[in-house]
Amino acid sequence: MINDKYYYRHWVIMGIITAVVILYVCRLFYLQIIEDKYRRQADSNALVHRTKYAPRGLIYDRHGQLLVFNQPAYDIVVTINEMSKTGGCARFCRDINIDWEYYVDRMSEIKNVNTNRGYSRYTPQIFMTQLRMEDIAQLQEVIHSNHPGFAIQHRTLRDYTYPNAAQVLGSIGEVSQNDIEKDDYYARGDYAGRDGLEYTYEKDLRGEKGEEILLRNSRGRIVGNYAEGKYDSEPKAGTDITLTLDIQLQILAENMLQGKIGSIVAIEPATGEILALASSPTWDPALLVGRQRSKNYNILSNDPTKPLMNRALQAQYSPGSTFKTVQACVALQLEAITPNTTYPCSGPGSAPIKCTHHHGSPVSLLNAIEQSCNPYFWLAYKNTLEKKGYGKNNKDFKAQYNRWRDCVMSFGLGHKFDDSDLYQQSRGSIPSAELYDKWYGATGWKAITIRSNSIGQGEVQITPLQIANAAATIANAGYYITPHLNKADSMLTRRHDTKVDKNYFRYVQEGMWRVFEYGTGRHHKIPGINMCGKTGTVDNNHGRPHSLFIGFAPKENPKIAVAVVVENAGYGATWAAPMASLIMEQYLTDTIARQDLKQRMVTSVTNPNVKKYQ
Repeated sequence: MINDKYYYRHWVIMGIITAVVILYVCRLFYLQIIEDKYRRQADSNALVHRTKYAPRGLIYDRHGQLLVFNQPAYDIVVTINEMSKTGGCARFCRDINIDWEYYVDRMSEIKNVNTNRGYSRYTPQIFMTQLRMEDIAQLQEVIHSNHPGFAIQHRTLRDYTYPNAAQVLGSIGEVSQNDIEKDDYYARGDYAGRDGLEYTYEKDLRGEKGEEILLRNSRGRIVGNYAEGKYDSEPKAGTDITLTLDIQLQILAENMLQGKIGSIVAIEPATGEILALASSPTWDPALLVGRQRSKNYNILSNDPTKPLMNRALQAQYSPGSTFKTVQACVALQLEAITPNTTYPCSGPGSAPIKCTHHHGSPVSLLNAIEQSCNPYFWLAYKNTLEKKGYGKNNKDFKAQYNRWRDCVMSFGLGHKFDDSDLYQQSRGSIPSAELYDKWYGATGWKAITIRSNSIGQGEVQITPLQIANAAATIANAGYYITPHLNKADSMLTRRHDTKVDKNYFRYVQEGMWRVFEYGTGRHHKIPGINMCGKTGTVDNNHGRPHSLFIGFAPKENPKIAVAVVVENAGYGATWAAPMASLIMEQYLTDTIARQDLKQRMVTSVTNPNVKKYQ
C-alpha cells in the first residue's frame, strides 16, 4: 500500500541494485572493448604477434650504381612470462657470447616501465638487435629447446657498396622514446634514420611493417599460424631513391681530401643537382652499422678533428677572394662601377687595404678579377655604399648598405636553402645594418669601418655549399636552382633569380675565364676546355690561411660548378684550384689525364691529425 512505510524502501533497493548492475556492465564494457589491456593479456596467453620488418629502400647514384642495400640481420626477443623458472641464464649468456652483467642490466632495462613504457610480461620484448648470422649461429640451433621465452626474429641491416659518402647517406639508429611518442609507427627496438639522407627520407625508405600471428598451446609452445595466417600481413619494402651524386666523383673528392680538413662541393648549374658533397675527415659508413655502432660513434664524436661534422654544409668560412666575383656583380648592379671603371693600385703599398702582389695600374674590372686586386674591390665597395654620401646621419648610406646586402643574399649566401633536402645546414652570415648599429652605434660606422667585407673577410661568412651555389649562379648568368640530392625530385620550378641584371654576369664570367688563362689558375687548366674560376687565400686566427677556389666549366653551357675549401693549407692556387680542376676533368671527360697531379693531391698531407676511419 502507498501508506506502507516500506513501500518506498522497496524502490530504493531496486534502484541501488539496478545502479550496481549498470556500473558492472559499464566497467566490463570499458575493460573488454575500450581498454584492451586485459583482453591483450588473455590473447597473449594463446597468441603471439610478431612484427615482420620491411626492408628499407635501396639508394643508387645518378648512373644507377647501387650505394646502399640490405643484408639479413636478426633480433633476439624475450617473453618474460615464458622464461624458464629453473635457470639456464648462464648457459644462455655463453651461447650468445655476452657476460652476466650485460644480461642483468638488459633485463632490468626491459622491465623498467618508466623507460620501457610498452613493457608486458606477456608480449615479446627486444633483448638484442642487429645481430649477424655469425653472432647467432650457435644460439639458433638450441634456442627453442634450451632457452624458453627467447626467440629470433628477422630484420635487415644496412650495407654499402663503397666506403664513401658517409655524411651524405647518413646512418640508422635505435629510436628513442620521444620518436615513439611522436610517431606511432615505431615501437621500442625499432630503427630509423638518424642523420643524412636516411633521416631526410625516413618515411619513404622505411616501408610498412607486416605482422605474423602465431598460436601456442597450453604449454606455451608455438603450434602454427593463427587461423592459418588469415590475419597475417606482409611487409611492404621502402621506396628506392636515386641520388644526384656521381659516386666516382665523390670518391675522387674524398681521396683528394685525405690527410686534410676541408670539403668539396660540385653542382650541375642547370638543375641544382649536387654531383659531389665531400667532407673531411670522414669514415666508412659501415662503421655505424650493427652492434659496433655505439662504440664507433663514440670514437668519431671524441675525435678533435670533428669527422661527424659535415663541413660542406655546416662549416662557415670567410670566402676571401672568391667573394670578389659576387662583389663585382653587385657593384655593377648598384651602378658603383661600370665594366670600364678603373682604379689605381700600389701593390703591397696600397692603403687602407693592400694588394698581395704587384701588377699594372690603373686596374680594370677584368684585370681586377684576373689579378685578384684587393684595392679595386675595396674602392668598388666603398663607392657602392657611399654613392649618395656617408655623413654620420646619412640614411642613404644604410639604405645603400641594405641594397648591397639584399643583392648578395640573393645569390643564396647568408641563409639556409629551406626548400632543399639537405640535412643540417648552417646559415652563414651577411651581417645586417642592425648588427653594425649594435656594435658601433647608429652613427659610428661607415664603409671604411667594415672594409674587410669588400674582399670576403670581415664578418662575411659562407658555407662551402653556398659558395659553390654562387659559382653555379654566375655560370647561369643570374639564377640558381635549389641544390638538392634526390634525382627524382624535379626542382626546376624552384628557380631563384638574383637581384642582379643578367647582362652584368658576362663581364664576371670573362674575368673568371682570364683567371684560368692568365691568372692564378693558369697552371691547372684542362686542355681544350674553357674554364672559369677564382682562387682565394683566407687569413684566419687558427694557423695557416685556408685555401679556397670556386669555378665552373665549360664557359659556354656550363656543366659543373665547384667549390673547394682546404683548411690551414696555404694558397688557393696551390691546393684548392688543382683539386677543383681535377674534379672538373673527371666529370667532363670521364677520365683524368694528369695522373701526376692527381697523385700529388691524393697523397699530400696538410693536417697530420686527420685519421682514416675504415
